[in-house]
Amino acid sequence: MNQPLIQVRGLKVGFDAGGGTTVHAVDGVDLEIMEGEVLGLVGESGCGKSTLGRALLRLVRPSDGGVYFRGRDVASATGAELLDTRRELQMIFQDPYGSLNPRRRVTSIVAEPLRRVPGMSRARARAAVAEMLDRVGLGAEAGQRRPREFSGGQRQRIGIARALIGSPRFVVADEPVSALDVSIQAQVLNLLTDLIDERALTMLFISHDLGVVRHVADRVAVMYLGQIVELAPRDAFFARPAHPYSAALLSAVATVPGDPAPDPAAVPAETVVLEGELPDPTAPPPACRFSARCPFAVERCTTDAPELRQLPSGRAVRCHFPLAGTSPEPSADITTSSAAPGGTVSEGARR
Repeated sequence: MNQPLIQVRGLKVGFDAGGGTTVHAVDGVDLEIMEGEVLGLVGESGCGKSTLGRALLRLVRPSDGGVYFRGRDVASATGAELLDTRRELQMIFQDPYGSLNPRRRVTSIVAEPLRRVPGMSRARARAAVAEMLDRVGLGAEAGQRRPREFSGGQRQRIGIARALIGSPRFVVADEPVSALDVSIQAQVLNLLTDLIDERALTMLFISHDLGVVRHVADRVAVMYLGQIVELAPRDAFFARPAHPYSAALLSAVATVPGDPAPDPAAVPAETVVLEGELPDPTAPPPACRFSARCPFAVERCTTDAPELRQLPSGRAVRCHFPLAGTSPEPSADITTSSAAPGGTVSEGARR
């Protein structure tokens, strides 16, 4: 991981909610994804993870800001320039049922990214598709069948084959195993991690499953209400998150009744009990967006919006009083919860 392959500057994506209101799905994101790394993106449902991933590929148009791939502005690219750039940017979609054209044969679906490869003949494309279908465990003969003839896990393998056949430089994987049965999630995840290693892929891996992110990612970014609130190396993040919201997500893994016992190393030192619901994204809190739910919030948190700032520990956090990575530790008026393992968390934190 040397130079940033993807640079995001002040990215905003808004959607018209009617009545003159706007949903601020992505609101001022600054981010760099280094070449050869897998960045895990986590957060509650509705926080803007998928919208951010799609904006990086220009599948949704940003309202403001820039997305730069190897110095080229994807956000403002048009016509042939955008098509040529997209050949190096691909996506693995969450839904293996809705993301494949049911009328087309698998060979045609997987070969789609090769159509803009200079000098690519039909014979070479067919050979490449057969090789890729073998690599994802389906076999070349699967190319003559249609998506309806495959299970969910097999369809996701087709989606992975389609995304990777053109040797892209950057891939967004949007919850790639969450729609699959638990019994086959591990198989698809292992395939994906093998391909990441083989092809030295740069990837944004979006997931609500912290266990999956810990297995795949090199760094972890936490998103809340359209903003990145923490960015940290994987091991540092799971050892001791810096943002109270990050600690709440990890605490939820340990406290949801009926969930298997987590790896003790993945449970934060501070138990943070998250209460309340996600604020209205059309009217987010004016200062710290987490202040209404944060057990450590003080008056400053409701009047002074924190910036995403770099800490001496090498991580970045959007918080006035981070829980880790600073010296000294949080100020005296900020105390951590000692909630018992049976403590409750909101439904939002469990998703």
